Amino acid sequence: MTAAERLKPVKDASHLYEVERRARHVQRPGFHISELQLSPTQTVPWHFHTNIADTFYVLEGEMRLFLQNPKQEVRLKPGDTYTAVAKRPHLVTNAGKTSLTFLVLQGMGEYDYVPMV
Repeated sequence: MTAAERLKPVKDASHLYEVERRARHVQRPGFHISELQLSPTQTVPWHFHTNIADTFYVLEGEMRLFLQNPKQEVRLKPGDTYTAVAKRPHLVTNAGKTSLTFLVLQGMGEYDYVPMV
């Protein structure tokens, strides 16, 4: 994959990485809430969003979130939240030995997913 192909935004990234479970709970113009469940070996690969922020809310398990610009590592447990602002690259991993279940609130604005790998 060339650098230009890696940085090409897509409107639906569900085909780019595997998860145990994915559900869309709310969808409104410029905003949606999804629930994802990751096994201990699954990740949401490096990406960013051009216009929207991702706010993560952990329901079960432990999340390890890596960010760039600046480099940062954040660990979240059930009830914790963190917002990755628009244009800030991030990678989501499961930091535990059991499944990680979390909500991601995305908005306000037009959704895109810009893969970096």
